[in-house]
Amino acid sequence: MDKSVIKFSHCGKDIFCFFVPEECPECGMGFSGRRLEEAPISIPNPFTNGHKTPCAFLIAPAEENTLREYDGGSDLHTGITDTNGIAYNYTKSGVRRDCEGWEHCISIRLVQPDMYNLINQWDQYLEKFSSAQMWDPLWKSFNEENHNCYSYTLMFINCVLAMQSKRALSKDEFTQTFILPRIKRAAKYTMLCQEITHNHFYIVDSPKRDSQKEQDDEDKDEKSKS
Repeated sequence: MDKSVIKFSHCGKDIFCFFVPEECPECGMGFSGRRLEEAPISIPNPFTNGHKTPCAFLIAPAEENTLREYDGGSDLHTGITDTNGIAYNYTKSGVRRDCEGWEHCISIRLVQPDMYNLINQWDQYLEKFSSAQMWDPLWKSFNEENHNCYSYTLMFINCVLAMQSKRALSKDEFTQTFILPRIKRAAKYTMLCQEITHNHFYIVDSPKRDSQKEQDDEDKDEKSKS
C-alpha cells in the first residue's frame, strides 16, 4: 500500500513528502513555531482494493503492463465487481471471475448505498450478462479494437442504465468524464510517490506565488506606461 502523501507550503513553494520535516527543505527554517504558510493536507490516494469495493467499475494495469503504469500509454484492463468484490473481466479466454489480483486499482462506484433493489439484483444481472453468448470466445473472438474488456464493462453499465430508464453513455463520453480524470490523478500520484521515495521531497513553485509574480509584473508594466 502506498504511503500517504502530504503537501505543505513554505517560502513560496509547495512541498510534497511522506511526513512533515522539522525544518523546511527549501530554506532550512525550523518549524518549531507555526511557520508553515498553510496547514499540511493529505493528498487522497487514488488507488483502492477493488475486491473491497462492491458494485464498481475497476481499472488496473493489464498483465502485459509489467511496470504497472497508469501513464496513458500503457495497456490497462477493466472489470466490474459483484457485491462480494469478485472482479468480472473479459479476456481472450472469455469472462474471468477474479477473487484476487485487483488489490491496487482505480475504482468507480456504480451504485449508491441506498439503491437496495439494484444491489439485491446486481449479482444476478452481472452473472446473466457475463454468461451471454457474445462473451463466449468460441462464438465471438476477443478483439483489441471493438470487442474487449472495455466493451464488456461499458455494455454492462449501459444495460444497468437502461433498466433504470436512463440514457446510454458513449465510449468517448464515459472515457472523457470518468476514466481520463482518474487516470491522470493516478499517474500524478504515482509520480509524486516515486519522486519522494528517491529524493525525500518533491518541491514546486506555489501557484499562489506564480500568480502573485504575474500580478507584480503587470503592476510594473502599468507604472512604466504611466
